Amino acid sequence: MYMLLLVLLGAIILFTTFMVKPKRRIHRRLVSLGIVLVIAGGSGIYESFQGNPPNQSNQSNQTETTTSSNTDLANLNYQSSQEIEVNNNTPTFTKSELTTSNGAWQKFSDLDNLNRAIEADALLNKSLMPTAKRESLYVNPTGWHNKRIKGGWLYNRSHLIGYQLTGQNNNPKNLMTGTRSLNSPEMLKHENDIAYYLKQNPNNYIRYRVKPIYRGDELVARGVQMMAESMNSSGQPDKQVSFNVYIFNIEKGVKINYSDGTSVVNNNY
Repeated sequence: MYMLLLVLLGAIILFTTFMVKPKRRIHRRLVSLGIVLVIAGGSGIYESFQGNPPNQSNQSNQTETTTSSNTDLANLNYQSSQEIEVNNNTPTFTKSELTTSNGAWQKFSDLDNLNRAIEADALLNKSLMPTAKRESLYVNPTGWHNKRIKGGWLYNRSHLIGYQLTGQNNNPKNLMTGTRSLNSPEMLKHENDIAYYLKQNPNNYIRYRVKPIYRGDELVARGVQMMAESMNSSGQPDKQVSFNVYIFNIEKGVKINYSDGTSVVNNNY
């Protein structure tokens, strides 16, 4: 709309200038102004028909999704942002799921018939955080066909609940095949925020849920949904840590076959 107004304003200035014929200096300035307005407005209108400008790369179309169903998330395709918001970044825990009456806990869904990790659920507290150094990982999750790419390995054995939060390590129910960028920085930045909060507030809790999202019977998840809500010692949400996001399991320069975890690397990588 604004672009159209610029075009109209520029046209009016040009028309008036040629009709009234002011002094030569003013005439040149008005003609220049009119041309600039017409060009600027016309360019804006053209871009609006072509889509978002290059520096946005349709990111606004993928900053959030209004649903959190597994099927809907699985059907999303990566466009420009590796992490997007779910439900306007608002967690969907019910009131009963936010109770702290039983203290801190964690649980993991059984592997499905394809041996895939399904979900990790927890009420986190500093008391669950490990004090021992993490041992090496040896469990190979489904779709584990790793290879070296530029800068390191393509895949990580990605914890659903990070080791620093509860000390779970070689638990098959807590491990999935995740790309290097999914694991770090994308998942790790949220895990670090949670760990910092728990260390600063040892009597408080964070309700936490992590779900790999698979498309059909594929062995490698298309992404991961992470949801967290921090609560004070009385069990009341304090909004210091609160998010609901979906992270695409992708790696720049690599085409992943999610059915079995094999991949093809771009020649530049």
